[in-house]
Amino acid sequence: GGGCATYEMIWLHALAVGYSPAYLAENADGIRRDWPRIPLPDTRKALEASAALGRQVAALLDTEADVPGVTTGDLEPIIRTVGVLTKVGGGNLNPDAADLAVTAGWGHAGKEGVTMPAKGRIVRRPYGKDELDALRNAAEARGLSLSKVIALLGAETCDVYLNEKAYWKNIPANVWEFYIGGYQVIKKWLSYREEKLLGRALKAEEAREVTGMARRLTRIVLLQPTLDANYQLAAKHAYAWPKHSRGDS
Repeated sequence: GGGCATYEMIWLHALAVGYSPAYLAENADGIRRDWPRIPLPDTRKALEASAALGRQVAALLDTEADVPGVTTGDLEPIIRTVGVLTKVGGGNLNPDAADLAVTAGWGHAGKEGVTMPAKGRIVRRPYGKDELDALRNAAEARGLSLSKVIALLGAETCDVYLNEKAYWKNIPANVWEFYIGGYQVIKKWLSYREEKLLGRALKAEEAREVTGMARRLTRIVLLQPTLDANYQLAAKHAYAWPKHSRGDS
């Protein structure tokens, strides 16, 4: 078929399934033992649909790949409100005046030069009106209830501070607490950028990387119901492997 080789589709399907919370919950034991099993759909059409989802996840995870509506083009309202670099009290931040120095205590040097994550400073709060309007828009666009979207992203949001002057506004709780490979993604990034470890303040484009990460992770979290439905369909209609593949009688 066109578009994508079968071997590539299988890897992309595995990625889509691996980011389904329902799959992770139901297969926690196999994953812990490093022996997860991925159900293979029994039709090419279903495999192609799952691979297309996997391709979305792959693009969101690849910080070098632009994602329309998330990092480029006409940004979805929910995305525009997430991770906005903000000055305390309003106004503009000046990177040349060290306004973007990370000094809120996100990391410190451990033994033998190992960077150790630290507590930092976040302020948890309810969503503001504009943020709730954006959540409502995201719910309508996906055919979900507002309460479902809030359950996905978290009941409250976080303002994540670089220092006493600057913070990333509105990183939903479940985006802030998103783990990949055993690490809390945004917090891990910040731990290496503490001014005492980095030796300088952040550049503007580096501060925008956190905004980008938060927005990519927000889109992944909002994809979770679709990823769950995709996994459940594959599990229900899984390819039945031949039982006697070696000529056994």
